[in-house]
Amino acid sequence: MSITVGETSLPDLPVFFTMFLIIYLIAYLLVFRNWKPQIRPEASSCLISIFHGTPAVFLASRALFSSPFSFSSANTASQNTVLDFSVAYFLTDLLHYIVFYPSDVLFIGHHVATLFVFLTCRFLVSHGACAILGLLILAEVTSACQNAWTLAGARKSDPESRLAVKVYDLLSPPFYAYYSVVRGVLGPLFFGKMVASYARGEANGVIPNWLWVSWAVVVGSAITVSILWIWNLWIEWFRERKAKLGQDKKVR
Repeated sequence: MSITVGETSLPDLPVFFTMFLIIYLIAYLLVFRNWKPQIRPEASSCLISIFHGTPAVFLASRALFSSPFSFSSANTASQNTVLDFSVAYFLTDLLHYIVFYPSDVLFIGHHVATLFVFLTCRFLVSHGACAILGLLILAEVTSACQNAWTLAGARKSDPESRLAVKVYDLLSPPFYAYYSVVRGVLGPLFFGKMVASYARGEANGVIPNWLWVSWAVVVGSAITVSILWIWNLWIEWFRERKAKLGQDKKVR
């Protein structure tokens, strides 16, 4: 699809990319200009994630409900628009990591792999958007909470921001629980159904085997990393709680 401005029709992807780039620059140069230089890039990345995550959930949900669901169906125009929207976001965030955190191979690799999935679905085969957008919803439905938690975590070491510590401590348990259910239960269930569908040959003739297997490897790896990440956060949280309880007992 394309966005019409006056009598001119503009492709979605460049428009969305420009939008996210402008949001990032506004965040870095204006919104977070008084934050420490070490955390300004991360905060700016969080802001574009906020502008992507929740809108992507609503846009993807609308696109999926507007047509019959099938893991191998042809992409609709509205589904392609959501793919363009997400590609633009990941391209912008990838630039962010390349510029500010070039040694963060894990996140750069994640973004490159994610872009591979989106771009091949969008431009190479033009099928499978239902599967990819379903995964996108599960990936981004926790985005708002995660970004608030990340921003609070970035500021909690600042002695001038006591509120950040309170927000971080308040958000951590519900965010961890929410993330655990979505990424640890719902995500694997949806992923399993997708792989089973493709393994039965339901996408034969429209999505090559090598491609859906590649998607499965990328998504499966991302789910595994997410589960390990939240598992480690739970361990750290319980360790801190135990240490705090021990200190309280000593004080008494």
